[in-house]
Amino acid sequence: MAINTNDIAAIVKKVISEMDAGTAQDAGIPVGISNRHIHLSTQDLETLFGAGYELTPIKELSQPGQYACKETLTIIGPSMRPIENVRVLGPVRKASQVEISLTDSFVLKVKPPVRESGDIAGSSPVTIIGPKGVVTLKEGCIIANRHIHMHTSDAARYGVKDGDYIDVDALQGTRKTRWYGVQVRVRDDFALEMHVDTDDANAVGYKNGYTVTVVK
Repeated sequence: MAINTNDIAAIVKKVISEMDAGTAQDAGIPVGISNRHIHLSTQDLETLFGAGYELTPIKELSQPGQYACKETLTIIGPSMRPIENVRVLGPVRKASQVEISLTDSFVLKVKPPVRESGDIAGSSPVTIIGPKGVVTLKEGCIIANRHIHMHTSDAARYGVKDGDYIDVDALQGTRKTRWYGVQVRVRDDFALEMHVDTDDANAVGYKNGYTVTVVK
């Protein structure tokens, strides 16, 4: 039987593509550790810092368009024990949001739900203290869920879609573990990275740049 060179070329291309995809998955997903932080609306920004105030970016974050700001604030809850120097992240949002860890919630005496960022309906109240004013949020304090940012090409490679939940193995720290129910968030402007808070990272001895592996 005659060998069709076009068929051979197609098979080789497919094999190489599958090998590349496998290598990318085997390399793992980098982890970014999120410390407590604040997102502000324009109205609350001006209440806390003064009319017409604009945020001062100091460092680009891993997700395009997101940045850490020079500005820090104090948060306080029913315990009246403040947590100071909480970093503001930009850009401004439609609604203000405070993301803390479970450990922080014990200090503040609040009971924030574990939520996707932006899902603040019915979440815990918290007070934010700035140099020019005070904002009391009736809702807006959450513990961010474990989640993975994926570009659409990453999602295709892993065979997942926006809103899926997957399990990952964290094997590089001092206490190997498996994180269950990690939310996948997919957008064309996302960069591949899993986000956990400081409690999760400290519990297993993880540092920024360590990786996790998707459980197949």
